[in-house]
Amino acid sequence: MAAQLPDMTTTVPPPPPSLPSLVSSRRLRWQKTARALRLWVPAGILILLLFLCFVWPYLYTIPPGNAGSILESSLPPFSPGHWLGTDANGVDIFSMLVYGGQTSFEISLAVTAVGMIIGGIIGMTAGYFGGWVDPVLSRVIDILIAFPALVLVLAVAEVLGPSEMHLIWALSFFSVPVFARVFRASTLVARQQPFITAARLTGTSNWKIILKHVLPNIIPGIITFSLLGIGIVVILEGAVDFLGLGIQIPQPSWGAMIAKGQNLLTAEPQYVLIPSIVLLIFVMSLNLLGDALRERWGVR
Repeated sequence: MAAQLPDMTTTVPPPPPSLPSLVSSRRLRWQKTARALRLWVPAGILILLLFLCFVWPYLYTIPPGNAGSILESSLPPFSPGHWLGTDANGVDIFSMLVYGGQTSFEISLAVTAVGMIIGGIIGMTAGYFGGWVDPVLSRVIDILIAFPALVLVLAVAEVLGPSEMHLIWALSFFSVPVFARVFRASTLVARQQPFITAARLTGTSNWKIILKHVLPNIIPGIITFSLLGIGIVVILEGAVDFLGLGIQIPQPSWGAMIAKGQNLLTAEPQYVLIPSIVLLIFVMSLNLLGDALRERWGVR
């Protein structure tokens, strides 16, 4: 019986990774982490602001943002029971920020929704049908865009009078032509795609093509632009409030808080600085989130 020979085969270990491959792998990991942070950091800030404005008042009792005690007037930040202090009328600044944020969020979202719906219908109609429809609607859009946005908003707010609903309609005069221009440009690109031509050849109606094929393909770009538009609307709303044609005290809003504290800017600057910083953080988060989504979705 033959003796069994020992296994002389040896396992050769894999060569160690080269330095360039290690550097490249580490660089890819850092780039992936940076892209994730660019998306989730501003998104987290916006979620936190939404939570503080709309959920926090239901979890914890917060005094109204338009009532206070004169006995607690002009308290500095970190006072007992008043994290950010109070104003000259004893109104808690944190409460004004919370309820003022609700007003600013509602106005910006409503104005953006009106702009997307009305401007979207106008823009997609002009971009898809072309012919005589496109030049006529495009000239109307150009006329509205030619007006200075703030001047147009102030004129409409002056005519309608100061109130939240009137401010929404006034700002919508600015948002509708801007969204119409964006929808039109996106529709012009989408209608040149082969699947649109194929849908036409199958006899699909024009409005069905717009709703089922054109709209889903331009939504990523519209969402990206909408985030930037919300930030612009909040700034315009704050400017109109500051000039006394928007939200009126005692109803709180971030712009009204800045307008209310302008006379105390030298003596007690926190009345203006705190809502200004919150407004800056909110707008910057919207811009950064929009840029991150644009990069992730490849929107140009």
